[in-house]
Amino acid sequence: MTASPQDTRPADGFDPNAPGTPEEHWTAAMQEAAAPVTAVELLPAGVDVVVLSAHPDDESLAAAGLLAAASALGRPTTVVVATSGEGSHPASPTHTAERLAGIREREVAGAVAAVAPGATLVLLRLPDGELGQHRTGLTEALTDLVGADTVVVAPSRHDGHPDHEAAGEVAARVAAAAGATLLEYPIWLWHWGTRDDLAGTDLVRLTLDPAARTGREVAQRAHVSQVAPLSDQPGDEVLLPAHVLARFARPHEVFVRTLPDRGVAAPVNESLPVQRTRTEPTRTQPTQTRTASGGPAGAQDAVFDAMFEESDDPWGFESRWYERRKRAVTLAVLPRADLGRVLEVGCSTGVLTAELAARAATVLATDLSAEAVQRARQRLDGDPMVTVAQLRAPQEWPPGTFDLVVLSEIGYFWDADELHRALGLVVASLAEDGLVLLCHWRHPVSGWPLDGDDVHAAAVALPGLEVVVSHVEEDFRVDVLAAGSWRTPATAEGLT
Repeated sequence: MTASPQDTRPADGFDPNAPGTPEEHWTAAMQEAAAPVTAVELLPAGVDVVVLSAHPDDESLAAAGLLAAASALGRPTTVVVATSGEGSHPASPTHTAERLAGIREREVAGAVAAVAPGATLVLLRLPDGELGQHRTGLTEALTDLVGADTVVVAPSRHDGHPDHEAAGEVAARVAAAAGATLLEYPIWLWHWGTRDDLAGTDLVRLTLDPAARTGREVAQRAHVSQVAPLSDQPGDEVLLPAHVLARFARPHEVFVRTLPDRGVAAPVNESLPVQRTRTEPTRTQPTQTRTASGGPAGAQDAVFDAMFEESDDPWGFESRWYERRKRAVTLAVLPRADLGRVLEVGCSTGVLTAELAARAATVLATDLSAEAVQRARQRLDGDPMVTVAQLRAPQEWPPGTFDLVVLSEIGYFWDADELHRALGLVVASLAEDGLVLLCHWRHPVSGWPLDGDDVHAAAVALPGLEVVVSHVEEDFRVDVLAAGSWRTPATAEGLT
């Protein structure tokens, strides 16, 4: 949600940093005015879903719950992001518009994957703040995706933000022409408006289940550049402070619905302005290609726990030369001496964890097996900078931002949906210049959905990440992916 006082206001202006309309006003108004609907009623069988965002994060703020519902129902879903949000911090002394665009594209990829791992993401890269002048390109992109069996979800045409309104107006016209259902989501209207500004519309309220609410929170948190300051310098301030985010933490999401037989709905408020080169879009789609959580959770837990009843080192991490050599290669390919804040998912008994800790500021190591966690804690006892936690990824994911995320010999335990959800969460958890390390066995993995090459292929296809190291042998593969700007070790030390 790109916002600044000079370009985000209805006709009489508003201050995005002011408290705005009290949330209590909307709580009462929506209970009375918005009709409750189920996800199946909103997204009936046979439809596909197209969600349009003017900027990266619009979809996560106002429609992440709907995206989660669409994913749970198996509805084919496409998320179209019109701009890269490069204008969010025009006065930033630390981030250029180009750099911000890359950051925000990575953030939205992670956010969408967190709630709808099978969705297609389309990045149009139209100019931020100028959508009203690029309606033709946006119309062409949407027209290719929308048919009579599509539910189109888009920003409100009367949101008080020029880009939101331009996107909403294009979506309304494309939906009407195709005979599609339109769902409009307010963003800034919640800030400056009142219930009177929604009078005369077909308001519907989708109550979110706990899983959808959790996914929405993860998706919103993925937009780090918007929910946290870029730096402590003037011009890098947080754009979505707590009072704004509170409007998108409700137990429901509200949409203005226009059914195809009603045509384009009348304006909500005639006093609000509606401003009347095609860029080739970039599309990313998870490839449906060991989940420590696959199958019945208890059964899988028992499998891993039982292995430790037979051996203290069931994988041979310490006894096999293959494992010791692979670990040495893995540590050697990490291009930075100082690893910073490390998240290791699937730490097992903590053998690799201990060596990561020697180069890290902090390490958070996780595993779903209680037995593995117990052994890892025993191994790492006494190191105050290491935390070992039992959790089931990707269904459970730790908060925070990390300089390095390690996925070693875990990806093939997940099924395709879990893998892509996990990869989305990895991207969302990365620091601006963070690294991802993947290491996996390349031979067939009996009894599990994927193999190591499947896992690495999905990871290297992630948008916004660059493969900076790739070590491939017959037995195993190690890849290091980098976000943001990248410098080789030689360059970092002034040798080139």
